[in-house]
Amino acid sequence: MKKYICIDIGGTAIKYGLIGENAEIILKESMKTEAEKGGPEILKKTIGIVEDLMHRTQETISGICISTAGMVDTEKGSIFYSAPLIPNYAGTQFKKTLEEKFHIPCEVENDVNCAGLAECRSGAAKGSSSALVLTIGTGIGGCIVLDGKVFHGFSNSACEVGYMHMGNSDFQTLGAASILTKKVAEWKGEPREKWNGYRIFEAAKKGDKICLLAIDEMADVLGKGIANICYVINPEIVVLGGGIMAQEAFLRERIEGALKKYLVSSIEEHTTITFAKHQNDAGMLGAFYHFCNSH
Repeated sequence: MKKYICIDIGGTAIKYGLIGENAEIILKESMKTEAEKGGPEILKKTIGIVEDLMHRTQETISGICISTAGMVDTEKGSIFYSAPLIPNYAGTQFKKTLEEKFHIPCEVENDVNCAGLAECRSGAAKGSSSALVLTIGTGIGGCIVLDGKVFHGFSNSACEVGYMHMGNSDFQTLGAASILTKKVAEWKGEPREKWNGYRIFEAAKKGDKICLLAIDEMADVLGKGIANICYVINPEIVVLGGGIMAQEAFLRERIEGALKKYLVSSIEEHTTITFAKHQNDAGMLGAFYHFCNSH
């Protein structure tokens, strides 16, 4: 059985492991990204992960599959733009460096695109002809998958919806999960460290008015943003991912209500909202699917 090393590089953690040729996860581990140390250190960690897994498996590895934060040139397998969270990440040459060192094919794709591929191939959007996949976390990332293929746009920058202008701000500044925490802490006059998504939802379920209002505002922003994107691409299905979307029971009705408010009925009635299935495995699985598409 062919085995692939799959690495998912996020701002906080690097998840990595082995995936078999039938997309079964054989091994899964993680380490801290230490993003503040910058791109060269992340490349060094990636090399270390590959060396370690190759040594431990003692078997032929058929490919190295990478999912990463930042904007990716998928042909060159390199980063061409990154937020300040990871200094000196732009210009990181994953594909060239790893292929020259290990003589194994390597493919690289953006993490949100990987999440989108994973959901469309074997997750919540399986079987759909067109899907919009959003990950709501520190920011908001987006991916469009058409007939099983990620739509990259002319310069590999399609669906950067977090930067979409809304009022005097943008989609992710108003609707990301990190803003929910910031807002609740400010409204309560308490330190931000005291609040996280889990605590906010637990308090809301017990009737905390400030937490409920903050969640309602977030759901409204998400509904408006999703509606704006749907007016352009008219997807069959919208998949919502990111840690906060584990609160599906609490969020579904609110987001669907907001979507009804902002979308004309002829589009809203034909748009399905669903929640991501793969969650923490989406990056690794999507990196594997991207590799398979390329080979």
